Amino acid sequence: MAFEPPRRLVRALGETAPDGDDWLAKLPEVAERAVARRELAVERVQVPGGRSSLVVLVRTAEGVPAVLKLAPRRARPESERAALAHWGGRGAVQLRDMGAGGAGAVGAGAGAGAAEVTDEGVLLLERLHPDVSVRSLPEAKALLEAAGTLRRLWVEPPTSHPFETVAERTGRQAEAMRAGAAADAEIAPLVDAALAARAELLAEPPERRLLHGTFRQSKVLAGDRMPWLAVGPDPVVGESAFDLARLVRDRVEDLIAQPSGASTTRRRIKRLAESLEVDQERLRGWTLFRAVESGVRARRVGREQDAELLLEFAGWL
Repeated sequence: MAFEPPRRLVRALGETAPDGDDWLAKLPEVAERAVARRELAVERVQVPGGRSSLVVLVRTAEGVPAVLKLAPRRARPESERAALAHWGGRGAVQLRDMGAGGAGAVGAGAGAGAAEVTDEGVLLLERLHPDVSVRSLPEAKALLEAAGTLRRLWVEPPTSHPFETVAERTGRQAEAMRAGAAADAEIAPLVDAALAARAELLAEPPERRLLHGTFRQSKVLAGDRMPWLAVGPDPVVGESAFDLARLVRDRVEDLIAQPSGASTTRRRIKRLAESLEVDQERLRGWTLFRAVESGVRARRVGREQDAELLLEFAGWL
């Protein structure tokens, strides 16, 4: 079949692709090779799919439903593989095969469809229910289920691990934020506040945990062996409040539309901090940083409506 990348993926990768990048052009060939190597039967490409990878619903040679995921190097797929192997299916989707270099033991039940994989950026995963995310639940229930899933992922990282730290990732982001503020005086006060919060938070981090890195309600899908499982990590090592901060602003468009959006946000921070035993002020600080960073990035690539929502949200913090 033709492995046509969804428009959403083409648009998102076009915003971040370095000059000369030809991953999308080579994608159909890579997908064909990955399917043939694993003797998979293709059902369909998942649409609208994600913003950093092609997701294909497949069946193994034994008829077991699975997902084939293909991502460019800049999306750090091998880091995702290592994190999924370390979690071993606890709170997250399971690997169905091992990656090049042997990222670690695969969780129980991963034997179906197992294969030796040598192509970078290709993951064979347990099939969840791709059209049913925790976001489909009423807001209060969705936050509760999402938070419970996130708690299971916060484990000690491997002793020798390949993951970025929060300090490293946010350091790169801080440089881009400074450049954005220099070009746009309107956002400079928010950027200054976010950078000051980051500096204070990194001065005394309370813990080092393996984090999902990009957690939100749409990253939690219905499963069969567990009701809800996380997908699509961009793993990072640091404090739990960093991970939880992205969840605080979920459904930001609904929060902005509410007259009581600011007070609702403060209550959400308090409730999530208490339920997951995270310091409330640290959660507020990382929520500020991550919202401003996302807003500046959205403005840089021309997503002005997203930028306005995120920066207005950040102003409440």
